[in-house]
Amino acid sequence: MRSDARLLLVDKNAVERLLVPEDVLGAVREAFELHAQRQGRVFPVVREALDTGGIFGIKSGDVQSQGLLGFKAAGFWPANRTLGAEPHQATVMLFDPATGRPLCVIDGNAITTARTAAAGTLGLSQLARRDSEVVTVFGTGVQARAQLEAALRALPSLKNVQYVSVDRAPRPDFEAAFHGRRQVTCARDANAAVAASDVVITATPGAGPLFDASALQPGTHLNCVGADTRGKRELPTGVLDRARVVTDDLTQARQLGELQWSPQTPAIELGDLLTGRTELQREPADLTLFDLTGLALQDLTVARLIHRRAMDHGIGTSVPWPW
Repeated sequence: MRSDARLLLVDKNAVERLLVPEDVLGAVREAFELHAQRQGRVFPVVREALDTGGIFGIKSGDVQSQGLLGFKAAGFWPANRTLGAEPHQATVMLFDPATGRPLCVIDGNAITTARTAAAGTLGLSQLARRDSEVVTVFGTGVQARAQLEAALRALPSLKNVQYVSVDRAPRPDFEAAFHGRRQVTCARDANAAVAASDVVITATPGAGPLFDASALQPGTHLNCVGADTRGKRELPTGVLDRARVVTDDLTQARQLGELQWSPQTPAIELGDLLTGRTELQREPADLTLFDLTGLALQDLTVARLIHRRAMDHGIGTSVPWPW
């Protein structure tokens, strides 16, 4: 039995220090490219409701040529809000594929936020109009803020931000995060906000349609984040039929994403656009939509980045792990 092996534990604070947006973007882009080239495998997703009111899931995969293997165990526990805690919870583990020995345990919340925002950035860069000026974001939580930050970086042309909270009431803390950078307005009328937008971001728990399909105008782009489980949705009926749809993973989107509500809708994968395997010539009046369900490969490439940096800088807690 090997007794000299060690397991690295990297907590939330350490992960946040080690995450650099540009490097995360590169790691997520690599994940999409590996997926498109069929070098990275995505294993079947586990996503199940619990008697506690939470939802538990596992996303896993590997890149055999790179010796990358691991999973993210994550879910959503809404009752955490009553405890003053984050409802999203996630943990990532990486393994040595040659032996099965665990290499590290990494807090996955910050990774999930950062990699999803990076995926949103890539979707906007590929699909949104370069002259987009108005963005509406549904949601005011951690992911909504991250997606909006990503949008402002990806589309410097954006001048006006509208946000729609669950009760339509202003959120001073949300506005403060963007104060001085853009004009930020709380939208009382969701349909009016959508009708005036060039970009719409939906980052909510996915409890139901957020606006009327008729509100969407030609030329709008949507980044849809909240539908990641069977039964969840943010879009009304009719939108998918009108849009040119791009997904992170077709199979997964048809099972868990917005495409579960219209699985016959033609769609392509973002990785194919990034690698040039597929082209999408966007006309100014096209309605485009990126259905994000979250790839395991994104979690793994970003976790590998964190693991390497933690090892290089002596960050984290190393514990004996005989095997």
